[in-house]
Formats: sequence, structure tokens, C-alpha cells
Amino acid sequence: MGTEPQMRGSEVQEAVGWVERYRRRARWFHAAVYITVLLLLATGWWLLLGQEGNPSLFARLTGIPDTSLHKMVGWGFVGVAFGGIALLGWKATATFVRESVRFNRSDALWFARWPAAVLTGRFARHEGHFDPGQRIANMVIVVGLVVLTTSGIGLVAVHRGPVFVWLLRVHVWATYVVTLMIGGHILIASGLLPGYREAWRSMRLGGRLDPRVAKRLWPAWFEHRQR
Repeated sequence: MGTEPQMRGSEVQEAVGWVERYRRRARWFHAAVYITVLLLLATGWWLLLGQEGNPSLFARLTGIPDTSLHKMVGWGFVGVAFGGIALLGWKATATFVRESVRFNRSDALWFARWPAAVLTGRFARHEGHFDPGQRIANMVIVVGLVVLTTSGIGLVAVHRGPVFVWLLRVHVWATYVVTLMIGGHILIASGLLPGYREAWRSMRLGGRLDPRVAKRLWPAWFEHRQR
């Protein structure tokens, strides 16, 4: 009937037993970033380990030398990054930055309980869109990728000399940091740790997350969307 109340999107989701933490555009952007970053890390580590003369699996599949493939994927990542900002908008980008750099006194308790919580799922309450661990990971990964990108562009532009050596060192050290952080992110997002089980569903292409998982991992965000 025309007089029946209409349900909001969030109410419809909860009625069918799921919530959407990230919108479709954000999920596709996340997927594009991770595909390009993982390809960059794979080809970058192959070259770093001295295998330039031995074509990698990706080089064999594409018929493109690893050095050229690494550069091409690097430029692709730059396009994905700027395209994502344009697609999501400056407001969403600013919100991501603001939520990543926030700090609350309750964060200390969250970190104190974190080692046990990854096994039990009993995380301390935190405020904001991201948990304190995610905030640190966000900042380190973003800064690391910016350093990798700028130093990579510098290595393409400068082919020899002390500047090239310095840029290469920066690029390598940034690779170590980003690899470590991406590896940790994948471990947590995979759901292999009992405390984070089902968390991966928040960023999968379907985006459907159990409300109980959302409330346990991101209580303040879940309460905010209920209003």
C-alpha cells in the first residue's frame, strides 16, 4: 500500500541479516589497489632477489620482461590511486585520512587486550570507523606506498649516480615495510585468526557482513549506522 512506511537501506540489510560496511565503489577500489600492489611486490621481490635474468611466472605469461612489467604495473597503480580518489571523491578521501589519524585514550586498552582478542574475539571497545590497529596499518601502508611510488618514479627518471643509489635504497627499505604490513593485513583479513573470523566479508565484492561481527569488531561504527 502507498501508506506503508518505507524501510531505509540499512534497515533492509538488517532485516535480511547482513550489513554493508563499505560501498561498492570502495570495495572495487580496494580490489584494484591490492591486485596492482601484489603484482608490484611479486615482480619487485623477484628483481630484488637477483632474478632479473630469469623470467618470472608473470613475465612468461605476459611475454614482458620483469623490469618492464614492474614499471608498467607501477604506472597502473598510479592511475588506480588517482582514479580511485576521483571516483570516491575528496570527501571520502578526507574521511579516510581523518579516521586513520584519530587517537582516543581508550586505544591503549584496546592494544593491551589485542594479543588475546585475536584468538578469543573479545576486543576492547574503540571509537571511530577503524580500530586502532587498522589506523596504524592505514597510515603506514599509505605512506609506504607514496614513498615507493615517488622513489620508483625517481628511479625511472634517474639512471645512475648517487641520487639513483639513494633512491634505490629508499625504494628497497619501503618495500620491506610495505611487504610486512600487507602480509599482516592479509593474515587478519583472511579470517585465519579466530578473533577476525568473517571480517573479510566486509571488503569482498558482495560486501555482506554479519551484524554480530560488525558490532564486535567496529562497535562505534555499527551504533552510528543504527541511528
